[in-house]
Amino acid sequence: MGSMSELMDRARHRISVGDYHKMADAGVLSHQDRVELIEGEIVDMAPIGSQHAYVVNQLARLFTLAAGEDCLVSTQNPIRLDDRSEPQPDLALLKPGDYMAHLPGLADILLVVEVASSSIDYDRGVKLDLYARHGIPEVWLLDLTGNELLVCRDPVGGRYLSITRPRAGECIRPLLLPGIAWRLAEGKTWSVPF
Repeated sequence: MGSMSELMDRARHRISVGDYHKMADAGVLSHQDRVELIEGEIVDMAPIGSQHAYVVNQLARLFTLAAGEDCLVSTQNPIRLDDRSEPQPDLALLKPGDYMAHLPGLADILLVVEVASSSIDYDRGVKLDLYARHGIPEVWLLDLTGNELLVCRDPVGGRYLSITRPRAGECIRPLLLPGIAWRLAEGKTWSVPF
């Protein structure tokens, strides 16, 4: 007989993206519910504090101005990875396109950015592994609590082979959008990047 956690894992009922949307359509989930679907499980998302909101808004502005028509900057909106996962990254830079009839999928994603404070363990573990398993080409994880930026590239076998920690003053460019450059201003830190 297995441990309690093994038994609980086997007892879970995982749902599909279609079921998840039906729950929203039926009013079981509302727009006020801060949840995302990860590997068939509905996961509560951490509340958004003022520092987190400010940094996400400033990054969205920076990316939008720098990219122009080269990409669409999607802020805290869902992306569909497969039939069991529909995360809501803080930012997703997408290929230009019409997403009115469908959510962006794997082929549309150029860069995912997660900004974390209280959710750093979840983002560094569950979310980063999820993105790597699905082949998201690049993820930036901005840890506001630990004052660190992780630039994760080269997803192979469910892990990112290249994880770098740029230093202040170093210019960072997304692999698939080299026209965008971000460099911390003098006197700024990853915790207070703007």
